[in-house]
Amino acid sequence: MPELPEVEVVRHGLEPAVTGARITSVVVHDERSLKRHSGPAEDFIDRLVDARLLGAVRRGKFLWMPLSPSRDNDEPRAAIVGHLGMSGQLLLRAPEAPTAALTRVQLGLLHPEHGALRVDFVDQRIFGSLAVDELLPTPDGASAGYGLPLASIPSQVAHIARDPLDPVFDDAAFVRRLLSRRTTVKRALLDQTLVSGIGNISADEALWAARVHHEQPLESLSGRKARELLAEVRLVLGRALEEGGTSFDAQYVNVNGASGYFSHSLRAYGQQGKPCPRCGRPIVREQFMNRGSHFCPRCQRVR
Repeated sequence: MPELPEVEVVRHGLEPAVTGARITSVVVHDERSLKRHSGPAEDFIDRLVDARLLGAVRRGKFLWMPLSPSRDNDEPRAAIVGHLGMSGQLLLRAPEAPTAALTRVQLGLLHPEHGALRVDFVDQRIFGSLAVDELLPTPDGASAGYGLPLASIPSQVAHIARDPLDPVFDDAAFVRRLLSRRTTVKRALLDQTLVSGIGNISADEALWAARVHHEQPLESLSGRKARELLAEVRLVLGRALEEGGTSFDAQYVNVNGASGYFSHSLRAYGQQGKPCPRCGRPIVREQFMNRGSHFCPRCQRVR
């Protein structure tokens, strides 16, 4: 499943291709991929054809492309919102490239420098989606996400908290909110209304690095350990970005069709039965929230 690093790799790859491009055509092959769009496929198409894209923005695992306003001095009022779900991909293609079997939506683009391009939304499991959504002002007046200095966010993303790589992320406020929760640490890290972009892989890796058990109650976590955990989350996400992503899913590829390969550097996630890189004790996998948690039973004990 794509996590924040995959989505950022996709955003970064799309940015030069979509910024300033005009949408020349929209083809909807499967309306199920428009389930979060408020109208029918015809409305989705009508609102996009001839529209111009300002760029690509990301918050957590959400990606959106603001549409240029009708007048230069106006603020953008709408955006194409993309969520990759479990297996969604946004792929850059030449206009004449063959259409893959699992392609759900295609956008034809004309870029002032790069010429004609095509963006294909490919999704095997159809858990992802595209939608045209209204933009709302951010409550704090700061940029909504990473990619453009626009203080407006899609309504479908407004409930999502900022992620730890966001320049406006407030460390002190996050630690206060984290320690006020009456739950366990990993459940809180996966709560996208508390902090976005942390998935199962990055949570396991950061918890291993900070020597925190995934079932550690937050009321027993110190402020110092919470700050250390946040620092480890940032290191994990940053390392994943440098190496191309975290996903084990063979369906995940970036805009150019290359697979993420951060899996080669994982210390805990997916390493069950292998020796812990720190103490040598075998890594254990336990069932957790319909998924798995991977940890070292010696280094990561419930305190």
